[in-house]
Amino acid sequence: MTNTPRQIKANIFAQLARIGKALSSGPRLEILDVLSHGPRSVEVLAQQIGQSTTNTSHHLQVLRRARLVDSEKEGVRVIYRLSDQKVEKFFRDLCELGDDCLLELQALTRNFVEDRRELQRVDAETLAERLDRGEITLLDVRPTEEYENVHIPGAISIPMAELEQRLEELPRDKEIVAYCRGPYCFLAVEAVKLLDEQGLSAAYLARGVTEWRGRDLPVEHRQSQF
Repeated sequence: MTNTPRQIKANIFAQLARIGKALSSGPRLEILDVLSHGPRSVEVLAQQIGQSTTNTSHHLQVLRRARLVDSEKEGVRVIYRLSDQKVEKFFRDLCELGDDCLLELQALTRNFVEDRRELQRVDAETLAERLDRGEITLLDVRPTEEYENVHIPGAISIPMAELEQRLEELPRDKEIVAYCRGPYCFLAVEAVKLLDEQGLSAAYLARGVTEWRGRDLPVEHRQSQF
């Protein structure tokens, strides 16, 4: 029996709903956030999102069935990555929509920043201009593997966990601008707090490397993950 136009349309939206169902989980959204900065093994993902390996594997299988992530074997490890660059853009747009629509989300992020309201922040356009003029030192405080996968040109890599022990590597004749993953990653804010306490002039990028790339600003990367 031939499907009617009404049935076809219902089936189309049912297929689109598969993506919505796959995203209806905080841990799965956090997995997409992490994978937007490069491929990861299940074990590393589990550590970074604060879940067990078993739970993380389950979440990844849900995302994979919705065609949002792919995987491949590297020796005995399974490495996951976003299935397409469009997934990264979709996740970035979802975050921006949440910022605009969800008052609870706005309150959460606002409260965190207001607790540190004495800290300075810069936007991407201002940062790009000051980088061109050589006025600042750019500091990437994400894990090393994320820096190696993709970073803003000219950035120094010092992961947040190592920053206090490596302060002598930072020049004191320029302002330092720290950045991390994006608006829901607070490593850069914590880095600036530490730098301020050490008497260094510092600010943080209001967004992160994902949003920077989304504005078609230049990045350096080891290789494309797609």
